[in-house]
Amino acid sequence: MLVLMELRRQGRQIIASIFGVAVIGYFAFHAVEGERGLRAYFALNLQTELAREERDALRHGRMTIESRVNLLKPESLNLDMLDERARTVLNKVHEDDFVVLLRK
Repeated sequence: MLVLMELRRQGRQIIASIFGVAVIGYFAFHAVEGERGLRAYFALNLQTELAREERDALRHGRMTIESRVNLLKPESLNLDMLDERARTVLNKVHEDDFVVLLRK
């Protein structure tokens, strides 16, 4: 009878220990793999960095376009540059222009 009581007491301790380890394992797993765990944190940091790089590229593109638009304002318009660009885009020349074709 004494042996049976001793086994029950040790069994309760073992079950309590197993339960404690299971609870700790559960929380440790979710701390790493959960929706707000470490892996999600690092993935979110990566997305943030990529978004910042895209933002910087878009800013640079916008500044380039703004500087080109500023060159078209009447105060800063270079008529020779405008004429050259229009000829290039429209593929037109004056009657008295001399065209030299280069091989590539």
